[in-house]
Amino acid sequence: MLQFLRKAVRYRCNILVSGGTGSGKTTLLNILSRFIEEQERIVTIEDAAELQLGHNHVVRLETRPPNVEGSGEVRARDLIRNALRMRPDRIILGEVRGEEVLDVLQAMNTGHDGSMSTVHANSARDALGRLEMLAALANFQGGAEILRQMIVCAIDIIVQIARFSDGTRRIISIAEVDGLHEGQFRLNELFRFDRVNKNFLTSSSRPSGQKFEIDGGRLFPEEGGQSFD
Repeated sequence: MLQFLRKAVRYRCNILVSGGTGSGKTTLLNILSRFIEEQERIVTIEDAAELQLGHNHVVRLETRPPNVEGSGEVRARDLIRNALRMRPDRIILGEVRGEEVLDVLQAMNTGHDGSMSTVHANSARDALGRLEMLAALANFQGGAEILRQMIVCAIDIIVQIARFSDGTRRIISIAEVDGLHEGQFRLNELFRFDRVNKNFLTSSSRPSGQKFEIDGGRLFPEEGGQSFD
């Protein structure tokens, strides 16, 4: 799984980390960002600076709430628009939580491959549904089909993590966003955690996206845990 995620970052897949509060989304985003090549220019956008990137070319942007007079606010949406003028190779958004979802989806669809973000959701499918809901709340003017097409074109991989009752945090699913089928999101789950036997399973299927055909199709590891259909 680590080998797969490392190569997914290297080959500029757009990755969405999904999970509940305190599940370790930002920590995992920090780990994934370390797989980015040193020469790439990265722009990070956060509410509070939590990402600790050791790269040489990092521009850190932070949102700012309004003052007591109601002015001076800097929104994530404003920062994303400004980030696009900074010649970034990748954009890392700490969390998608509002109207900035439209801007980050457009950025992922317009030459900023390899971008990453997090979202609060209980499953990979719920994560896509949350992006759809946030876009609707941001007064997206297109229809549902157009919005879903924009989402599947933008997001390549969803990494679902969870915090268990004993305090441990685990990746419980890694899924490929594999387009639309009859207007609904189609997911190809590549890895999942078996909560009963407490081990990780590898899917018998393989990623189907064009980005996964790089390197002779060896992006997906040939060896892993017990396979599942």
